[in-house]
Amino acid sequence: MVFSSHLFLFYFLPFALILYYGAPRRARHLILTLLSYLFYGWANPAFVLLMFTSTVIDYICGLVMTRQFGTSWKQPVQPLAKGGSRTRKQKIALIISICANLSLLGFFKYFNFATANYDALLSALGLAEFRLDIWYRITLPLGISFYTFQSMSYSIDVFRGDAKAIRNFTDFSCYVAMFPQLVAGPIIRFQEVAEQLQTRTHTMEKFSRGVAFICLGLGKKVLLANPCGKIADMAFNSGAVTFSDAWYGVTSYAFQIYFDFSGYSDMAIGLGLLLGFVFPKNFDSPYLSESITDMWRRWHLSLSIWLRDYLYVPLGGNRKGNARTYLNLLAVMLLGGLWHGASWNFAIWGGMHGAMLAFERAQGKDSPYRALPRPARIALTFVLLLFTWVFFRARDLSHALDYCATMLGFGADSAAAGLIGGVLHRPYYQLSFLIAALVVWGAPQTWDFTRRITWPKIAWIFTVFLLAIVALTTQSFNPFIYFIF
Repeated sequence: MVFSSHLFLFYFLPFALILYYGAPRRARHLILTLLSYLFYGWANPAFVLLMFTSTVIDYICGLVMTRQFGTSWKQPVQPLAKGGSRTRKQKIALIISICANLSLLGFFKYFNFATANYDALLSALGLAEFRLDIWYRITLPLGISFYTFQSMSYSIDVFRGDAKAIRNFTDFSCYVAMFPQLVAGPIIRFQEVAEQLQTRTHTMEKFSRGVAFICLGLGKKVLLANPCGKIADMAFNSGAVTFSDAWYGVTSYAFQIYFDFSGYSDMAIGLGLLLGFVFPKNFDSPYLSESITDMWRRWHLSLSIWLRDYLYVPLGGNRKGNARTYLNLLAVMLLGGLWHGASWNFAIWGGMHGAMLAFERAQGKDSPYRALPRPARIALTFVLLLFTWVFFRARDLSHALDYCATMLGFGADSAAAGLIGGVLHRPYYQLSFLIAALVVWGAPQTWDFTRRITWPKIAWIFTVFLLAIVALTTQSFNPFIYFIF
């Protein structure tokens, strides 16, 4: 089930809100958990069992780490002392949690990739007789990259003493499975919602702001991301494109992935507000970034913070010298690239970002960015991002290299390249592209726009919503891009 569908907007969501607000307060988390399992299992009920397994493991590990497993339910749970020593049992519990989550993620996300590369390597070495040649393929469960990271962060925070273990299994299940952010984030750390799980307010201000987030997020997805995605698909899927159309196509993809993912995040934040939860901001105008370092302070904030706190800092961060810092940045971004997908293109995309982050850090105050005016810094950063987006979008490495060559003016001449332009430059697509650009570089963020709801804003918000609903009737199934991650 996807947010940008009539089924969700006009059937599931009203049904969920009626059940949630109609239930006694102590039963609301149970209702929300069951609704989330229904939402997640709509396409494949077996996926629910996988998520439930991860939930049970991390719940038990949290109690074991705080010496609460098997004790009375009435006994209060105390957080572990920060920086204190940990027993062997506590360390084992943490290892079990991390290994279980990474094993689930690794098997379902990377099994096909690993076996394909293993067979290709053996063939290249002339050892084809030892190939696995596995005929079946593992289906990637929706959102597994998100809920495993989220659930695993709970165990790590409890072990570190940053969060208190939770006694109520229903509350913990609600945290892991909560449908607003289950499939594509934001990645909510337990400490960010721990108090909200115990007590939170349900106000008309929260509810109205939540509705605004949902309407504007839907508009981003349906009115901007989808038509820009059509342009990108035609440009990347054609046999050849001209120099200008290559730039047009990759810029459209940059708009598509931003509006698609930030639109989902807006809707997730809005749905959380309808239920009384305040989720953290996930985007901060990333295409206004003045450097790649700045971009990663603005793009997919929940993932950036997760990678920083649970990977970069444990690896040593910037505390062990410059060479180790650069290596850590590269390693984190390589893993971040592979987190997005089981493909060498994603690894290259992550490696490019890691290399640029290391380069900018090495330059420090002497960074070439500082000598440029702000508009030039923003433009240069965006151009660099476009080249990295090619590897994110292209079907394979060869295709990505050919596309980059075309962007640099080295593409092979082809009569077919000019033909695709007639479709790419239809007025509807050009208008969508222009509006997307205006919103990216000129419009306020949803987070800021909805801080104070006025009547003119209400009129604008519902106009966007109605246009999006009308557009939905003409569009086929359109899942969010990050569903595949």
